[in-house]
Amino acid sequence: MNAVIQRVRGWSIRDAGILLVFLALVFGLWLVSPGHHFLSVNNVLLILVQTTINGILAMGMMFVIISGEIDLSVGSTIGLAGVVAAMLAHPGEYPVIVPILAALLVGALVGLLNGIGVAYGAIPSFIVTLGTMTAVRGLALIVSGGAPIFNVSETFEAVASARIGRFPVMAIYLLVIFLVCAFVLRRTVYGRRVYAVGGNPVAAEVSGVNVKRSKVSVFVIAGLLAGFCGVLLASRTISGAPTAGESYELDAIAAVVIGGVSMSGGRGRASGVLIGALMIAVIANGLDILGIDANFQRVVKGAIIVTAVLLDVKARRRK
Repeated sequence: MNAVIQRVRGWSIRDAGILLVFLALVFGLWLVSPGHHFLSVNNVLLILVQTTINGILAMGMMFVIISGEIDLSVGSTIGLAGVVAAMLAHPGEYPVIVPILAALLVGALVGLLNGIGVAYGAIPSFIVTLGTMTAVRGLALIVSGGAPIFNVSETFEAVASARIGRFPVMAIYLLVIFLVCAFVLRRTVYGRRVYAVGGNPVAAEVSGVNVKRSKVSVFVIAGLLAGFCGVLLASRTISGAPTAGESYELDAIAAVVIGGVSMSGGRGRASGVLIGALMIAVIANGLDILGIDANFQRVVKGAIIVTAVLLDVKARRRK
């Protein structure tokens, strides 16, 4: 009980505000949806599935942004990892663990390249990851011959489509990854170093933190989780499309920013990021139910990102 009370006290007013806005949004959509369909069991489970890939991607992006950097290449990494996984997932060729590990390796290598470029090349992360975003997408098109890879095994298909009762296994992946990321950030020395590097890299260096190694590691985490998202997307769509994951990095950044992570680094929580990812899925799902044009959703997302960054800037100025 004491642990729960301490945890609630640890929440800032902004953290509580994010949760209240999310609950108000859910209530509003439930109120206006035809037949109050929005909170039906089937639709809630659908929202969880729709949240999974962006939620996992956002967890990796969270590490990068808390360390004071940004990663624009995760969407392209999803495309390349999905293509590689689908090529190794044909029926009767390899056990299902092989395409999964291959996709994770691809994601980790992309992250490693980004991290080395930023930490040891002293190149701004925006530039490095912009370059790898284009190069990795091109590589996905070359490897796949410019066309989606079909004919994956049923076992591979079940990686994303399996259910435990009515509960989708994809939501379990998100929950497990969220818990691990939250634990690492808040309860380990590594997590505290990531905050220190993002808050003040010079002070962190003086305190004995290996800033360069920390920077490389956060990009590897982001790439690794992007590789896993590539597996999930290829499994869910039963194909490895080289164009898959386009603009996913923007949704991940939006979830992180909405979730209260400072774009300047050094501050943020995994719980806020999870709520941010849920909020994006809830908005998209709610607007679909209300029959509002899908293009309008982009306008809403853009407005939310700008508002969240504006609130963050104002909060930092007050301090």
